[in-house]
Amino acid sequence: MRAEAVEALPPAWVPTFPPRLEAATVGPAMPGVGRPGRARAQTLITGALLCAIAAVCTTLALNGQLTVEHLIGVRTAGSTTLQATTISSGTPTQPLLTFRGVSEDAAGSSIDAASYSSAALHGEEGSFLTYLPPGYASTTSHYPVLYLLTGNDQSNTAFLQIGLQSQLDQLISHHVIPSMIAVMIQGGPGSNNWRNQEAARYESYILEVQQLIDRTLPTLAVRNARAIVGDSMGGYGAMNVALANPYRFGVVESWLSFFNGLEGDLRADRTIITRLGLHAFIYGGEEDHIANPDEDAPFAAALRGAGADARSAVYPGEHNLETIEAHLASMLAFAGRSLSTAG
Repeated sequence: MRAEAVEALPPAWVPTFPPRLEAATVGPAMPGVGRPGRARAQTLITGALLCAIAAVCTTLALNGQLTVEHLIGVRTAGSTTLQATTISSGTPTQPLLTFRGVSEDAAGSSIDAASYSSAALHGEEGSFLTYLPPGYASTTSHYPVLYLLTGNDQSNTAFLQIGLQSQLDQLISHHVIPSMIAVMIQGGPGSNNWRNQEAARYESYILEVQQLIDRTLPTLAVRNARAIVGDSMGGYGAMNVALANPYRFGVVESWLSFFNGLEGDLRADRTIITRLGLHAFIYGGEEDHIANPDEDAPFAAALRGAGADARSAVYPGEHNLETIEAHLASMLAFAGRSLSTAG
């Protein structure tokens, strides 16, 4: 039996509940529109304050007292370019993670985007989209989280294109599933892109995003409140990550995918799954010539043999987003109910 790992915390630079940059609003809804007199007065006041600050700064600069180090105690690493800085302890700091509002629908849910310099990807950009449920901005609730992994060379916006936001809105409003956060992680190019393979550390990248989400959003930061799902290569990645990290996720779904090489992890997880449980659903497409649907039922049986609540199905359809879209509501309902039960 594996020793239960203590989850690593995100880097210290990640703020709790970071600032959210709202999407730009146009038209009459913008505050201050139609009030030119008030806006002009505010502009004049702001200008006067800036002039006063500039005068003080000029005096300090002439006396040699105006430096970044004097003002905030930070030594700059460069001159004109924006770089990481070093605090007195010598620890490098990183830019703050912020969320940028992308859209909001009539039901009140919103889509935000975030990006950051990923340690797992060797400093390359990591990015993800988040679905924030209706009422999120006006509540102090903490939410379970659904993580979604893309297929090969697929954009994470694909989940939005097949109706993820509206489906979650409806399921939540009808109390089929609890209110939840959904995180659509942007993958990388090439096959097996959700594994730690040579220089590509995409399994570590998933865990890195999960840690960031738990640090920056009001989540229920426990195993039974996390689900991970994916389609095609993302479906393989979801099962791979869930079995390789059995203390991280309590729900896993694999859509139109395969399970090559995962039998060893499943055997190693048997004691853990028997003790903690695991909710799993896997399905294939009847006309899928890329991922063999005949693998689904045997792997689901192996999951049940290890103690999981596992189900499988083969539906009409090919290896495409149309097949995913046709069963998206059912798969979200299974994940949401499993999270609700786990909670």
